Amino acid sequence: MPASLSLGVPTTRLAPSPTGALHLGNVRTFLITWALARRLGWRIVLRIEDLDTPRVKPQTIALTEDLLTWLGLAWEGEVVLQSRMRDAHVLAMQQLASRSCVFPSPKLRSEGLATETPQSAPNEGAHEMRFGPELRPPTRPSEFADDAPTWRFATPNETIEFTDLFAGPQRVCPASTVGDFVVWSRREGSPLGQAAYQLAVVVDDAAAGVTHVVRGNDLIDSTGRQLLLLRELGLPAPAYVHVPLVRGSDGKRLAKRHGDTRLDAYRARGVRAERVVGLMAAWCGVLPREQPQEMALAEFVERFSLATLSQEDVVYGPQDEAWLLGESQRSGGTR
Repeated sequence: MPASLSLGVPTTRLAPSPTGALHLGNVRTFLITWALARRLGWRIVLRIEDLDTPRVKPQTIALTEDLLTWLGLAWEGEVVLQSRMRDAHVLAMQQLASRSCVFPSPKLRSEGLATETPQSAPNEGAHEMRFGPELRPPTRPSEFADDAPTWRFATPNETIEFTDLFAGPQRVCPASTVGDFVVWSRREGSPLGQAAYQLAVVVDDAAAGVTHVVRGNDLIDSTGRQLLLLRELGLPAPAYVHVPLVRGSDGKRLAKRHGDTRLDAYRARGVRAERVVGLMAAWCGVLPREQPQEMALAEFVERFSLATLSQEDVVYGPQDEAWLLGESQRSGGTR
């Protein structure tokens, strides 16, 4: 299934989740997105993916916008809150039900929260039991009703192919990796359900006219699921750019276990935005990996290229922390 672009102005998005403050891994992906957009003339929109309501921290939404502005990033139009897109999500579910693509089911014990996030989506298949053809009801409803704990997409047993603009040709088989995945869920005690990550992201991207999606390569498998949904909804598929992740020395994605890598924590300690950009430049092949230097955002944009971005994940180490804090420590914390 080759990627296809919708007509109109090329558009990408920044889509942070307000379940925690931005960390250096987020910053790297956002700066890559910004540089590509500015170099290639893409429009940029900002969407806050706030569907994971138990973990959403409202104060983090304002902080996220403030930090992006501090870095020098900007976007066009009003900020979109994913939680306000419910009507569009319901319409998508109605369409999927009319095509017998979804069905209500009980929630698996290991599925936990009602919704996925970009962080949890890659691990959705790691359940004790997966839904598949043998567990589907013999007939599927032709109408969607928000009265079941969970609705799943009936995943066809096929391999999805697409060409990533950075990672190259990809082949994924969602039926094998995750089976029938959740597209709608209602939390216990809640009167209304809501879209899960996979459905919400394709509907919201289409509504915003997104033609290019830049994100971590841990979501390549999710792309297969999203391409299936796009096909059934009759929506154009964006082009994808999946870039390597930032990991800790233990090989796991950057997280609290690796120390305080929050952007606001560095800013509070006097680290300048240009110093953060300089570290990202070293992480993105703009500068030698071991020789970061402060850099203005405009220079990063001018010098960045996917051609020099390593295919390997970045390992965040003590030397990175020491370099970030070095100037602020010498200057007494001035910005």
